[in-house]
Amino acid sequence: MSHPTVRGVVVVTRNGDRDDYNQDPYTYKSSHTDSTPLGEVQAHELGSLLRKEYFDQSSANYIHNVRTDLVDLDQVHARIKSGGEGLFPPTPANTIELANETKVTAPLGGYQYVPAETVEPSNDRSLESWTDCPAFETHVKEFYDSAQFKDAAKTAEPFFKFANDFVFGRPLTLENVIYDFMNHQLTHNKTYAHRLPPTLIEQARHWANFHEQVPGRTLLQSIISSLERITYDGDPLQFLVESTTYQPFISLFAQTEMAKSDPTLQGIPNYASALAIELRRGSLPDNRDFLRFKFKNGTNDEFRTVHVFGHKADIPLTEFIYRVENAAIGSNSEWMKVCGASSVSNPQPWSMPALPLLQGGGAKNSFATGMYGALFAALFMLAVLAVSKFFKRSRRGRIVLRTNGVSTSSRLYGPIVG
Repeated sequence: MSHPTVRGVVVVTRNGDRDDYNQDPYTYKSSHTDSTPLGEVQAHELGSLLRKEYFDQSSANYIHNVRTDLVDLDQVHARIKSGGEGLFPPTPANTIELANETKVTAPLGGYQYVPAETVEPSNDRSLESWTDCPAFETHVKEFYDSAQFKDAAKTAEPFFKFANDFVFGRPLTLENVIYDFMNHQLTHNKTYAHRLPPTLIEQARHWANFHEQVPGRTLLQSIISSLERITYDGDPLQFLVESTTYQPFISLFAQTEMAKSDPTLQGIPNYASALAIELRRGSLPDNRDFLRFKFKNGTNDEFRTVHVFGHKADIPLTEFIYRVENAAIGSNSEWMKVCGASSVSNPQPWSMPALPLLQGGGAKNSFATGMYGALFAALFMLAVLAVSKFFKRSRRGRIVLRTNGVSTSSRLYGPIVG
């Protein structure tokens, strides 16, 4: 049974559990971090769920005519190796026959690989908009100097005083939110977990949420261009994953007024959260393309429909683009003007790489700007993809999934936790 209403999906995912790391509260310069086995499990479970939701022909949300056995890199521009029970599990069909009639099946029972692109700030600021951005640093300083922040810091003093014995010498100020450290210790340190008083982690998360209030604009451009590609019948793209950190969720929820209509969307989303943006063809007499937004807050949650710009139902694609396109920053040159930066290495637009047929420049030009991650297990490794600066690099493949390091943000502005 097929359900042709879903034409394609853009999914924004958060990294899974990863090692503790430190981040400068003024510049966002961050330390090294890696995904943990728990994070890989969380991402793997998310990949399995996305497969059931969009690549199972019995699902009401099955993407019409998408290939479900062997991954088609023109349809599924996810730069992740598909493995385990992830988005594209191993299959004996992943076999070739050589000229001498020898049949060769990929390792591990037909393991499937999807190349992965990592976004470099020198070429594309869409996922690291704060990097070397003078306006961002000015904004952060102004935020810290504001009466709102100073009042909050005073209110938070009892919490920081009480938390002193549980941060092991880390600065106890609101500029240096300690939630990430405490949450990591609570998850991985048995002694710490047994000692941490009730409600302390909830208070730490509250003050971390306070930091993340101001939206930004850079991730929107790749979402817009991807939706436009999906709706164009001449472009085979049907599924895109943008793997990033929690900041883009907060930004998008604020920019599109989702958090206004649903206050539960305010604050930091859990590890392996996902926002699915479904492109759906309406029924006659109104057979326009509509968008349905669905959010899943971490591993233990289920997808639920959320609404943008006050709509109580799906929003027309044309209206969504009209509302957000002027706010989107779509190139390094635009980013430079907004940031007040003095130079930019690549002024070209950030829009999703077009297929050679549409761009006219051939595959070499279409995908020359990205460094492509060596092949990790598909959505099983979304957590690792989110730590992109630690990937092995190669230029293999044609890609759409944009990933960034766990220290980066897709927002142009907004403080501060990792």
